[in-house]
Amino acid sequence: MTGFASRYRAAVAARGRLCAGIDPHPELLASWGLPVSAQGLARFGDICVEALGPTAAVIKPQVAFFEAFGSAGFAALERVIAGCRDAGALVLADAKRGDIGSTMAAYARAWLAEESPLCADAVTASPYLGFGSLEPAIVQARTTERAVIVLARTSNPEGGEIQLAQERGRSVGQAIVDEAAAANLDGSATAGVVVGATRAHGLDLTGLGGVILAPGLGAQGATAAELAELFAGADQRWLLPASSRGVLRSGPDVAALRAACEAVRDEVEAALRP
Repeated sequence: MTGFASRYRAAVAARGRLCAGIDPHPELLASWGLPVSAQGLARFGDICVEALGPTAAVIKPQVAFFEAFGSAGFAALERVIAGCRDAGALVLADAKRGDIGSTMAAYARAWLAEESPLCADAVTASPYLGFGSLEPAIVQARTTERAVIVLARTSNPEGGEIQLAQERGRSVGQAIVDEAAAANLDGSATAGVVVGATRAHGLDLTGLGGVILAPGLGAQGATAAELAELFAGADQRWLLPASSRGVLRSGPDVAALRAACEAVRDEVEAALRP
């Protein structure tokens, strides 16, 4: 396996800068004419793999919507992860895990160790038990050439209460970005950050050297046209805008779903063209 940084750059060079979310929430299952059940979830996942797996550079299944169906949901998630990776996409498991010590190490093995059936190319993580609490995940990701994408400035309005709080002259969100940048000094891009595309973030991202996952395109109100200005100080080769419902509302037809993904990707690439 080549390093994460190389795999990521190759994927976005071939397929464009877009992270396509797989969020099988009950309303979407119903709108696709599928039952809100483990069987409906599995069918939803199969359609997404067929449509998005060969199309998007990165695919982000939202773990919570699978977890809600217990063991059958996790079985469906395992199939989605394997199917998308087999189709050439990188998979970012949106699990937002965060804990300490041996528990964090167990989460890291679940999502980043090759022998795990849930193994993805990257996983989202929460640093709000202290960035140092993520060290087991950072070590695991570096060992298996994967990545941890850490919440820094999220798109929800409540996030600002913590993320904009000042500590020693810098915001908590900036401190997280700086810690992630320090983990990337070897060029591995092991640590990325989540920075929502729905508002000005006020972060200095110039030295990050890792993925900037920017959720919010489409249903949350962000547009591709705003990306260049919002992330003007960042190395936009690492910028990864994300759209979930904005693409998924075009399902369940596979061709329409794939076309929607391609259309959003093309908007992003046009907006970020030098």
